[in-house]
Amino acid sequence: MLTIALSKGRILDQTLPLLEKAGISISKSELESRKLILDTNLNDVKVIVIRASDVPVFVQHGAADFGIAGKDVLLEHGANGIFELLDLNISKCRLMVASKKDQDLNKSTLKVATKYVKSAKEYFYRQGKQVEVIKLYGAMELAPIVGLSDCIVDLVDTGNTLKANNLVPIALIQKISSRLIVNSAAFNTKHKEIKLWIQKIKQNL
Repeated sequence: MLTIALSKGRILDQTLPLLEKAGISISKSELESRKLILDTNLNDVKVIVIRASDVPVFVQHGAADFGIAGKDVLLEHGANGIFELLDLNISKCRLMVASKKDQDLNKSTLKVATKYVKSAKEYFYRQGKQVEVIKLYGAMELAPIVGLSDCIVDLVDTGNTLKANNLVPIALIQKISSRLIVNSAAFNTKHKEIKLWIQKIKQNL
């Protein structure tokens, strides 16, 4: 039995066609059900659909053999017990620093609002800057506007949300896309089965 962990939302929408091309399909009724473990067209393959941030956790601890998660999530997780095997080139965006146009970013200690705490700290550490990171879970663009932070670190797709809130991108931290990850132990014990599916997915990219 192979278990695949998928992220809810945009990544799921873009992953399902990839899996289908590889020979793994999930019926509409399964996707719309309230079941936590979904059946596929194959008796020996199951799918769990969970929050994006939980995918590497499930894969790391062996609750899923492999999964698909954004690079942003993997950077925060640290990827212990996980092999990152394929860049699927879907759900592309950028992890960026953004602020108000006239914001002074040369302070001795910058206040940075983000949910990407690890990535933000590592980026500013490499820049030699002291930061106070304020963890938020949403409405990141609001933080500089109301004076909660000097800048933000967030995912940027079109940039329209930044423009609408009079913010500008300052620096690129990382280009983001969805990656296929595998549990390092499962990769050894179920190597043949996992490699087969990875090859099928790779052929259809």
